[in-house]
Amino acid sequence: MAALRAAKSVLVAFSGGVDSSYLALAARRALGERALAITAVSPSYPASHRAMAEAVVARLGMPHRFVETHEMEREAYRSNGPDRCYHCKSELFSVLLRLRDELGFAAVAYGVNADDARDFRPGHRAARERGILSPLLDAGLGKEEIRTLSRAAGLPTADLPASACLSSRLPYGTPVTSERLHQIEQAEDLLRAMGFRQVRVRHHGDVARVEVATEELPFALDLSTARAISAALRPLGFRWVCLDLDGYRTGSLNEALPPDTPR
Repeated sequence: MAALRAAKSVLVAFSGGVDSSYLALAARRALGERALAITAVSPSYPASHRAMAEAVVARLGMPHRFVETHEMEREAYRSNGPDRCYHCKSELFSVLLRLRDELGFAAVAYGVNADDARDFRPGHRAARERGILSPLLDAGLGKEEIRTLSRAAGLPTADLPASACLSSRLPYGTPVTSERLHQIEQAEDLLRAMGFRQVRVRHHGDVARVEVATEELPFALDLSTARAISAALRPLGFRWVCLDLDGYRTGSLNEALPPDTPR
């Protein structure tokens, strides 16, 4: 990608998901040792993602670091307004830009893609304000194209389910707390252990609203499975457990936003 080659050296914001893994591969190919993958660790980053991140950089033979981010210390983030992602990315990019300067790198890049540009993504505003590179978006690559390219390159993330930070499971206005994030993480881990592949547990206070991929709905609707889901999640602190009959979709909590919400 031209933007990566022109940068000469780059830090890649690397979660271990589909998009950031392909971006890391592209940066490694373009810049070799002058590309460094950086994974931000915080309460909103699931522990299960860490193993995938380590597996990808090991496969690429790519330099890699974990760093801590502290978005939970930002009141604007914890209050969980519609611009929560802006404050999360502001913290992330502030940390990465400091690291860029300390290590003598030229740029920071992250894995926003062309499909993301059609959704509500306040985090991208934080990227634009700070001059963060977005090579996948600039190349017009959408999620399925990135999966195809990842598959051709042999990346283990090619068919990985879509992922997002744990805070995205909380409705806007529900404060982000470490306890709620841990509750969500435990619930989703339990559902994956039951065999579900694409899953979200949306946290509505006493209610856990479970989203699974539409092709997995028949399994979830089986009475014995439904009872097992409830039995697994209620001990985590949910009084009621419900299944969303529309199935999993990206950014379902954005459906509650007014249509004139600034993008």
